[in-house]
Amino acid sequence: MNFDFDSQVNRLGSGSYKWDSHEESDVLPMWVADMDFRTAPPIIEALRRRVEHGVFGYTYVPNEYYDSVIRWFGDRHGWDIKREWFIYTSGVVPALSAIIKALAEPGNKVIAQTPAYNCFFSSIRNNGCELAPNDLIYRDGTYTIDYNNLEMLASDPKAKILLLCNPHNPSGRVWTPEELRRIGEICMRHGVTVVADEIHCELVYPPHRYTPYGSLGEEYRATSVSCVSPSKAFNTAGLQIADIITANDSMRRRIDRAININEVCDVNPFGVVATIAAYNEGLPWLNALNEYLYGNYCMLVDELGRNVPFVRVVPLEGTYLAWIDVKSTGTPCETICDMLLRDEHLRLNPGTMYGSGGEGFLRLNLAAPRSVVADAVSRLIRLLTKIAPHQQF
Repeated sequence: MNFDFDSQVNRLGSGSYKWDSHEESDVLPMWVADMDFRTAPPIIEALRRRVEHGVFGYTYVPNEYYDSVIRWFGDRHGWDIKREWFIYTSGVVPALSAIIKALAEPGNKVIAQTPAYNCFFSSIRNNGCELAPNDLIYRDGTYTIDYNNLEMLASDPKAKILLLCNPHNPSGRVWTPEELRRIGEICMRHGVTVVADEIHCELVYPPHRYTPYGSLGEEYRATSVSCVSPSKAFNTAGLQIADIITANDSMRRRIDRAININEVCDVNPFGVVATIAAYNEGLPWLNALNEYLYGNYCMLVDELGRNVPFVRVVPLEGTYLAWIDVKSTGTPCETICDMLLRDEHLRLNPGTMYGSGGEGFLRLNLAAPRSVVADAVSRLIRLLTKIAPHQQF
């Protein structure tokens, strides 16, 4: 089956946060982590049928919803999820905030492997907790976990939660089962709950494989919470739906209470039908999407390698977010982003958004038609060539 990822969809004027946040209409936004592709045809058709019904009252989440999620993760990822483990909510970020509220107290510490998704920081801060950064080790162009530092942080009696990004945003790492087990062993040894944000789990490129943290075994399930959503993989973030999954009855009751305190316990009908359609009928589209996204990544690596070889792209194992090392330019990444916006009308994310370890990096969203990504890469090359001419051959 063929799917069209090359056609450009004009998102200007559609209320897009990504495209309509700029006064100038010629800014190319490659920053916000949503895609510029129409979602899978079965999702569009399911939403069309729901719209034609014409009544949009309060939503009951049917058994078909749970069945679709359970079947998808069981068949595709070998994760056996029970119906009673679910709490649905309006998104992964509200889920993380409610989980922190439920499982930690103000003044407690929450560990995150930095550089990390920037909303981790606000969720920690907004609940009166303190970030304990477990900086990833960047060596030979890739990232590994500093287990000695993690052990030290987890041993602090104030440390209650590890926010695990699996796959990791922004580094693009897909953690192996061995890495996840070692993380879990450290956290279980010190009574730290692992909260796994697995929103990017379907965006993984061979030979790498996503391993659900909750699939590692009973003791891992009993001491963890996982957050999943079809929103990244199927470009449905605006439909506002996600699932919190935990086998721990006590934690689930506390989280459910926090979800209600935060008033994020309701979802909309479109999110429900989109999830069912995605997980029941969306696999062919997703497979084609991942192949296309990896082609965009390969094009980025090739173009930067030929034109600005002093810049390194961190190997992309998962997500559609390229993490580009520009430290060799000698220019702060925030300055580069400011210059890109001013001179090239290209908006990227500076690595400093993602906390310690982010200086010297840019994050570029690859989830757009190849011609759009090529345009962005050309603008980036022009700017890098201008600011680092001494690096040229």
